[in-house]
Amino acid sequence: METIFERVAGLDIHKAQVTACVRLPTASDGREQHLAEFSTTVRGLVALRDWLEAHGVTDVAMEATGVYWQPVWHVLEDAFELMLVNARHVKQVPGRKTDCSDAAWICQLMEAGLLRGSFVPPKPQRALRTLTRYRKTQIQARADEANRLHKALEDTGIKLDCVATNILGKSGRAMLDALVGGTTDPQVLAELAQGKLRPKIPALREALEGRFEPHHALVIGAILAHLDFLDEHIDRLSEAIEEQLGPFAPGVPLAATITGVAERTAQVMVAELGTDMSRFPTAGHLASWAGRCPGNDQSAGKRRSGRTRKGSKWLKIALDEAALAATRTKDSYLQAQYQRLRPRIGHGRALVAVEHSMLVAYWHMFTTGETYHDLGGDYFRKRDPERATRRLIAQLEALGHKVTLQPIAA
Repeated sequence: METIFERVAGLDIHKAQVTACVRLPTASDGREQHLAEFSTTVRGLVALRDWLEAHGVTDVAMEATGVYWQPVWHVLEDAFELMLVNARHVKQVPGRKTDCSDAAWICQLMEAGLLRGSFVPPKPQRALRTLTRYRKTQIQARADEANRLHKALEDTGIKLDCVATNILGKSGRAMLDALVGGTTDPQVLAELAQGKLRPKIPALREALEGRFEPHHALVIGAILAHLDFLDEHIDRLSEAIEEQLGPFAPGVPLAATITGVAERTAQVMVAELGTDMSRFPTAGHLASWAGRCPGNDQSAGKRRSGRTRKGSKWLKIALDEAALAATRTKDSYLQAQYQRLRPRIGHGRALVAVEHSMLVAYWHMFTTGETYHDLGGDYFRKRDPERATRRLIAQLEALGHKVTLQPIAA
């Protein structure tokens, strides 16, 4: 193989050790290879860095092995040009991978220029990702705990959730705290209702009758305490995210102009995608990287599976929530797009199409600095009025009507 990079290293990373291979030019215009193993402790990784520097290495490639590559990257990123490689890409490159160690094979592919690096954001964005991702896990944990509360109440026979829209609101929480504290009289509990729940006091008295026993008080009390802890923890994380946004902060209100994108979703999009779109040559590259576009699998003129590729699961969760919100936003382009595609390709694929449109808009917005401009719910109808007319006529004729068109005078 032709040598593209002169002084390269390949790393095979595991939880407890790193195998490193270095390939260097020799005085006789040949290539020599050196192998060594290091531990993944900080001391071991510093030794790895010193060993690579002693050999004059300039470029280092490593596989994206779970989360084990991250501490290695942190130690080496300031000293070398690093490339993070998808393990699937390494295996698909032709070669006798079983005849040599993983590190040596990665190194050979690297020096021949056959590897393609994955996108690794800069340090501030990685820190922001850590915070937004952890906050999402805590929000999901809170939702799970709230579901446990509903299930525990069902066991008591109390039907508070059939009367109160939000049992964790001010009134519902006061009633639950009173129940845990030992008050089980429905008359007394119903009087704790406030605001719009006051007119429902008769229904509350009936709904609050049940068998609330000591073990229920223990379980529900623990659930409420856990919910309080999670609420406080989520608030602290949100404050930390606001501080960490720093140079990315202007991107949040810009991303939030997209239909269906709330502030928290915008923060996740900025954390996962960043604000510098120069690393993605086109909007299509961004959508492909995010795994929100149809797959490409064609052979002999036949198209096979169009399944989307895998992308960031955290970005997918945020886009799913935003797309669902957009499909419920009246007179919006994204809602019209979804309604137009759903009968033909189904809910799931139509939702992916909406998410693709969101990413295309995001790329253009952060490339030009312009805010999102909604094309309106009548965009497709106005784009090709003749086609819309033919479709509506065909529907009426299918119902047994004879249609005569008469244009309205201007």
